[in-house]
Amino acid sequence: MRQRSRFSPGLAAALAVFMAGVLALAGARAADDPDKVPADPPRHPVLDPHYGDVLFEFYQGRYFPAITKLEVSQHFDRMQHHADEAEILRGGLLLSYGLHKQAAEVFEALLARGAPPSVRDRAWYFLAKIRYQRGLMPEASQALARIEHRLPDPLEDDRRLLQANVLMALGDNAGASKILTPIAGPRGEDLYARYNLGVALIRGGDVGHGTTILDDLGRQSMPDEEGRALRDKANVALGFAALKANKPQDARTYLQRVRLEGIDADAALLGFGWAADAMNQPKLALVPWVELAGRDKTDASVLEAQLAVPYAYAELHADAQALQRYENAIANFETEDANIDATIAAIRAGKLVEGLMGRNPDQDMGWFQTFRDLPLMPHARLLTPVIAGNEFQEAFKNYRDLQFLSHNLADWHDNLGVFGDMLATRRQAFAERLPKIRAMGQASGQNIAQLQQRSDDNAAALKQAEDTQDGAAFADANERALQDRLQRVTDTLAKLPPDTDPSLAEAHDRLRRVAGALAWQLAHEYPARDWTARKGQKQTEDALVDARARDEHLAQAQRDEPARFEDFARRIAELDARLGILAPRVVALSTEQQAALNEIAVTELKAQKERLAAYTAQARYAVAQLYDRATEPKEGDHAKP
Repeated sequence: MRQRSRFSPGLAAALAVFMAGVLALAGARAADDPDKVPADPPRHPVLDPHYGDVLFEFYQGRYFPAITKLEVSQHFDRMQHHADEAEILRGGLLLSYGLHKQAAEVFEALLARGAPPSVRDRAWYFLAKIRYQRGLMPEASQALARIEHRLPDPLEDDRRLLQANVLMALGDNAGASKILTPIAGPRGEDLYARYNLGVALIRGGDVGHGTTILDDLGRQSMPDEEGRALRDKANVALGFAALKANKPQDARTYLQRVRLEGIDADAALLGFGWAADAMNQPKLALVPWVELAGRDKTDASVLEAQLAVPYAYAELHADAQALQRYENAIANFETEDANIDATIAAIRAGKLVEGLMGRNPDQDMGWFQTFRDLPLMPHARLLTPVIAGNEFQEAFKNYRDLQFLSHNLADWHDNLGVFGDMLATRRQAFAERLPKIRAMGQASGQNIAQLQQRSDDNAAALKQAEDTQDGAAFADANERALQDRLQRVTDTLAKLPPDTDPSLAEAHDRLRRVAGALAWQLAHEYPARDWTARKGQKQTEDALVDARARDEHLAQAQRDEPARFEDFARRIAELDARLGILAPRVVALSTEQQAALNEIAVTELKAQKERLAAYTAQARYAVAQLYDRATEPKEGDHAKP
C-alpha cells in the first residue's frame, strides 16, 4: 500500500497551511455551514502582542521557541483575545513533535468548548496522519472516525486515501476497496488510489479486477519521476504475483516494463531471471542475473543473483563457469561478512550515532527533521537499508530531540547563573542607592510636609490677590524696590514743614505721577501675571504629587524589595534544582536511546549476516554437487538456490 509522499518536511508545510486556515477560521467563528470552507479564509488582526510573537516563531519554523512562549503566555493569561486559536496552535505544535495523545486531548477539549466543525475535522485528519506515520493503525482509525464532515479539497481525497491505507493495514481490504473505487476510476489522476485499489482487490480475492487496474497503471505514460516509480512498483507487484501463480510468460511481460535504473530495478531483474528459469530457459535468465550480480551488494536481490548466475551456468552444464562463480560468490559473501563485523564493531564504539549527528547537524528539534548524509565509518553503505527503515528513523528522531533538550537544559542552567548574578547586582545597587536618596531628601532641610505648607500659603496669597484684584501683589523685585523708594520719599516729604521751600510742591507732584505710573503698570500687567502665577502654582502642586508618589514608592520598595529579592532567589534555586534532576535524566535517556539505535542497526546487520551464512551454505552445497557431478554425472540433481 502506498500513500502520497507528504510526510516528513512536506507534512510540516501542510501543517503550517492547515494552521493558517485554522487560525483564520477560529478567529472568524463563521462555521454555520461546516461543509462549506472558504478557499481563502478571512484574515483577522492579532490583538495580543504575545500571541503575535508566538506566531512569528511558528511561521519561521522554530517550533520549540513557539510552544515554549505559547505555554508561558497561557500560564500568565496573556492571550485573552486568542484563547481558542492559541490552544489550536498548541495542538498543532504537539503534533509536530509526534505527541499525538497530548494533541488529541487538546482537540477534545476544544470540541467540548464548541470549536468550529471545520477546524475540528481538519485537526482530526492531521492527527490521523501522524498516527498512520507512526504505525498506530487502530488509533489512526479512531481519529478518522471523528471526522464528521467533508474536508475541503484536496484534503478530502487525501483523507479517503489515508482511510483506505489504514483499513488495508488492519486487514480490511474489502472496506478499502469500497473507499478507493469512487476516487480511483479507470484512468483517474490519483495514481496512489488506483495502485492501492488494485492491491486491495487482489488481497481481497478479486485477482482479475485488481490485476487489470495494476496492468493499466503499469502501461500508463507518467509525467514525472514519482509517477514512473509508482508504475515500476505496480509492474513488479504484477510480475511476482504472476510468478507465484506459475505464469512466467506474464511475469516477463510485466517485469520488462520496469526501468533498469529505477528503485525497483533490482527486484525486477531478479524476477525476470526467475521467470525465464521457470520457462526452462536458463540461458535467457543469465542476462538479467549477470547485470544484477554486479550491482550494490547491500541489496538482498544482488546477493541472491550471485547465487542465481552460477545456478544458471550449472543448468547449462557449464560446470567450470558455475564453479568459478560459486567460489567468487563464497569469497564475496565472506568479505561482506567481515565488512559487517567491522561495521558492527564501529557501531558498538558509538561511531554510528556520533557520525549521523556530526554529518547532519540540526539546531532545532521536531518530528519533521530528517538527515541525508551517511556517517563516516567503515562500510557505511551497509547501513543504508537500516537507516532508511522507519524504526531507525523514529528512534533517531527521539535521540536527536533528547540531544536538543540536553543542550537546551545546559543553556538554561547557564542562564540561571546569569540571573543569579543579575539578582546579586540588583540587591547591591538597591542597598547602596536607597540610603543615598533618602539622605539627599533629608539634607535639603525640608520635607514634603513643609513644602506642602509653603505651597498652601502661596495658594492662599494668590487667592487673596485675585479676590482684591491687587496688582501690587504680583510686583517683581524691581517694582517692589521702587515701591519701597516711593514710600521712603513719601515719608520724608511728610516730615518736612509745609511752605518752607517752593520746590516741595513740585516734588509732591512728581511723586504723585511716579506712583500713579507704577500703579497703572501693575494694574495693566495684572491679568498676565495672575495667569503665570496660577500656572506656576499648578506646576508646584503637580510636582508635590509626584514627589509624594516617589516617596511612597521608595517607602514601599524599602518594605517589599527585600522580599521580592528573596522570592527571585528562591525561584532560581528551585529551577536550578529541577534542572539538576532533569539534566541527568535526559543524559541517561540519551544513552539508552543511543544503545537502542545501535541495537536496531546491529540486529539488522546480524540478519544480513544470517542471510550471508545461508547463501554461503547454499553456495558450498552447490559446489559440492558440482564436484559430485564431475565424478558421477547425474541429471537433475542440482537444487535451486
